[in-house]
Formats: sequence, C-alpha cells, structure tokens
Amino acid sequence: MGQVRHGSATTTYAVRAAIQRSTARQGHARHDPERGASLTALSQELGIKPKTVAKWRKRATVEDLKTGPREPRSTILTEAEEAAVVAFRRHTLLPLDDCLYALQPSIPHLTRVGAASMSSAAWHIPLA
Repeated sequence: MGQVRHGSATTTYAVRAAIQRSTARQGHARHDPERGASLTALSQELGIKPKTVAKWRKRATVEDLKTGPREPRSTILTEAEEAAVVAFRRHTLLPLDDCLYALQPSIPHLTRVGAASMSSAAWHIPLA
C-alpha cells in the first residue's frame, strides 16, 4: 500500500530521507555562492524549491508536522465557559440537550455544536 500524502505535499518519505542524507550544505547563494549552489543543485535535481530542501535538511525526521493548532481549543466558548458547562454536566448528569437548554440563559451564545464540540472526555460520565 502506498504512502498517504496531503494535497500540497511536494516530497515523499524517500525524497525527504535522500535530502537529509545528502551532503548539500545549507546557505544562501547571495552570501556564499559556493554553499548555495549545492542546495540549489539538489533542488533542481529533485524538481523542488530550494526552500523545501532547506526545510527538510533542518528536520530530524521525514514525517510531516501536524497541521492546525498545537493545542486544540473551543473557538466558540471561552475556557471559563467551557469549564462551567463541563462542571454543570458532571454535577447534574443530564444529557447534552438538557444541559444546553439549562445553560443557554446564562451563556446565550452556547449552541448544541459548541457544547458537543468539547472533548468527549469532558462529557464522559462513568456508569459506576
């Protein structure tokens, strides 16, 4: 089975590994033409931009970095509002919709999507 890449990926794991193994030195051609030439030559050989070669030379692995926020958070509720909703849910043990209707007077912009978008761990209530 082949490697799964995102739509704008210009390199594969094999190409990234080859870049990291290469002896091409990093540098800018305008500061040191001899150093920049090898980076440029490698990029031309692989058919990618010198910036891409430089990026993969710096990285320790051939894995892509995750996209999106490093620390996911609710875009609808503040941390304090989210904490209040979770505390209410855990204290009352009400289903999602009942929590929503009970909390909407105090948090008017709370929607079902906003309440449901919180992490599932926050909504999980042990049965025992």
